[in-house]
Amino acid sequence: MGRLGAYKVDLKGQEGAEASYEWLVDSDFFAALDVEDIRRGRVSVQLTVTKASGQFNLSFTLNGSVVVPCDRCLDDMDQEIDTTGELKVRLGADFADDGDVVVVPEQDGTVNVAWYIYEFISLAVPIKHVHAPGKCNKEMTEQLSRHSAPDEDGEDAPVDPRWADLENLNIED
Repeated sequence: MGRLGAYKVDLKGQEGAEASYEWLVDSDFFAALDVEDIRRGRVSVQLTVTKASGQFNLSFTLNGSVVVPCDRCLDDMDQEIDTTGELKVRLGADFADDGDVVVVPEQDGTVNVAWYIYEFISLAVPIKHVHAPGKCNKEMTEQLSRHSAPDEDGEDAPVDPRWADLENLNIED
């Protein structure tokens, strides 16, 4: 993660109860992480680190957009990102990430938040991402409709004769 060194947060050297960081993650960020689901983007990240009771609370605010493939036509599409995230970090003997609290070695005293930023962005992308109606690649949409099965709601869709007799069965509980 050499190119992602800018996302290291020095917890051990933090002076005061609160510190703030700002980054603009762009296409270089996603390329450095070598992820396939998000191709590029521009997302503004604000991080506030609050020290309380031997623990550090990291509060992320992320705004911008990323480019993801459309599930329907596979062309690139913009997906707006407007989300927040929380991370709790403690200093300890060895690195540990149990899901609720991340423990970083006290001798190092830093945490690289690049992967956590990516995870917050990735979780803000809907499971199904498609272009607005009429915006998909027309060639791909035509190919898809040519090779797709008939719509389940279509009344005139032919019923496979092997299954037609099943409609006549009356199943009672």
